[in-house]
Amino acid sequence: MVKRFSILAIVSVIIIVVDQVTKSYIATTMYLHQSIPIIPEYFSLTYIRNPGAAFGILASSSSGFRMVFFLITSIFALGLLITIFVRLQPNDWWGQLTISSIFGGAIGNLIDRLQFGEVIDFLDFYINGYHWPAFNVADMAISLGVCSLFLLFAFEKRKPELSPQQPQEDVR
Repeated sequence: MVKRFSILAIVSVIIIVVDQVTKSYIATTMYLHQSIPIIPEYFSLTYIRNPGAAFGILASSSSGFRMVFFLITSIFALGLLITIFVRLQPNDWWGQLTISSIFGGAIGNLIDRLQFGEVIDFLDFYINGYHWPAFNVADMAISLGVCSLFLLFAFEKRKPELSPQQPQEDVR
């Protein structure tokens, strides 16, 4: 059990540190809304602060409501992730990495919300002026983890159920 929680701790801490270091770098070296093209016409570093959730949802709500809402949902989500993590098979390393990734990303964004009341985003992908909403390392960890979780659930090996016609094995 300790080894499993070591995986959760190590992966989560790596994601949190990379997330917070990159956000700090952006916040201290760029001014708000500054954009630096990295791959012209496709990718820029753009310093944005998002007071809302994904895609700016709830951005126009009062800051007090957002703080309470995000604190409660974050605590609930982190508790749910720990529950899923504990229920994973001890040899399910992919599931453990997946949950650890989501967990680390959630904490990374929660730190921003508690510190600033909003999340620092800076990865800006676009084509012909059509921008995907800017995101950060924590968002990337959460998104990749959720996609991986869906794949894990979709391809989960289930024990076949015995039909009434099939004899059960004698396990004496």
